Amino acid sequence: MPEGFPVPDISAAPLIGVLALQGDVREHVRALSGSGARAIPVRRPGELESVDGLVIPGGESTTLWRLAVSFDMLDPMRKMLSAGLPAFGSCAGMIMLADRLVDGAAGQQTFGGIDMTVRRNAFGRQVDSFESDIRLNGIAGPALRAVFIRAPWVEQAGADVEILGTDARADRIVAVRQGPLLATSFHPELTPDTRIHELFVDIVKGNT
Repeated sequence: MPEGFPVPDISAAPLIGVLALQGDVREHVRALSGSGARAIPVRRPGELESVDGLVIPGGESTTLWRLAVSFDMLDPMRKMLSAGLPAFGSCAGMIMLADRLVDGAAGQQTFGGIDMTVRRNAFGRQVDSFESDIRLNGIAGPALRAVFIRAPWVEQAGADVEILGTDARADRIVAVRQGPLLATSFHPELTPDTRIHELFVDIVKGNT
């Protein structure tokens, strides 16, 4: 784990927050609870200091950005991520973890942390949502059924970003990791497969 953030006590289940400003909060809490973690909603800056890791759920990235500003979470999130707080972002959460955006709303800001350029709504509108089988590096077992809803994709990834998976249909990057930060274009919380959440729990524990 990067220097500057305390290593959690791995003898106990880590406490992982789910950013509860908008999106699939309950679904992530349920998936984390089934993956060996304790999970709580987080929506205030002071609550960030109590968690060992954080999930940024899917939803609508411009709404998430504006709510982060309204709840005074933008700068505290940036500081915690910079200090090494492990985080996982799905769909809109991937957008919020990107250092750079393509087709962002006017003035749109992100938390940043992953050296990547992400295109919003890259796979199309709501009516273009789809499911696809994805094989991810570092995740054993059969292909993972991925749910894409107004999903982004990664157009460019920096040298320190590990590409975990691509979508065969569009040959685009849909899962990445940089140190303790993990991001997917799709919504693993919407399927019964908890392998992505289990991977994140292992990242928080410092096991991988």
